[in-house]
Amino acid sequence: MKILRLLRNLLLFFFISTITAVVVHRFVPVYITPLMVIRSVQQIFKGESPVWHHTWVSFDKISPNLPMAVIASEDNRFASHNGFDFIEIKKAIEENEKRKRKRGASTITQQTAKNAFLWPQSSWVRKGFEVYFTYLIELFWSKERIMEVYLNSIEMGKSIYGAQATAKIKFHTTAAKLSAGQCALIAATLPNPIRFDSARPSSYIQRRQAQILRLMKLVPKFPPVEEKKVVKKSTGKKKKRAK
Repeated sequence: MKILRLLRNLLLFFFISTITAVVVHRFVPVYITPLMVIRSVQQIFKGESPVWHHTWVSFDKISPNLPMAVIASEDNRFASHNGFDFIEIKKAIEENEKRKRKRGASTITQQTAKNAFLWPQSSWVRKGFEVYFTYLIELFWSKERIMEVYLNSIEMGKSIYGAQATAKIKFHTTAAKLSAGQCALIAATLPNPIRFDSARPSSYIQRRQAQILRLMKLVPKFPPVEEKKVVKKSTGKKKKRAK
């Protein structure tokens, strides 16, 4: 019985703490992520001074080109799916049966769950937690909030996290002033930002940049622009008939 009570209390603690964390971060900026801490520990073990470059900025202070670039590159159906792109999952399963190098089908929401709450090393355990946090994020956060956290927390270079730090270090500007070309370069390096440098792009990254720029014109605009209904107000006055 004691073991059952202990398990019950552990489960209650897990659900209450994780749901609370997700709800809190619906409003509070994510200043530190598990990956930042892990990278700092790795630097210490290498005899280096731990450092990370990260400055949180709100969504309206990020170039509108950047969400479009990452959607074009990473997750074309981000605005319409519920956190899991089952079309891409099916494609990945079919393709992985024929190719040696496996490709994933993680959505931006799944990557945000991993970046904000979990660790980077892939395993079935982490994947299970990732599914759980992805569901919670889609339940409690708006798509714009998911994108805001993603663009502020994702690793974009060695010890560089988020759009503002990347804009400053790589392009000597701010996140708000990033051009479409610069945003496409950043998006092109995201699969491996340590290996690829958006400030000094290889020919491969330049080709990816061109592809992303073309796709940016085809994917739906994000955030969606709601059509404003023009409501004609009646003055309540009757027109006088001409005599």
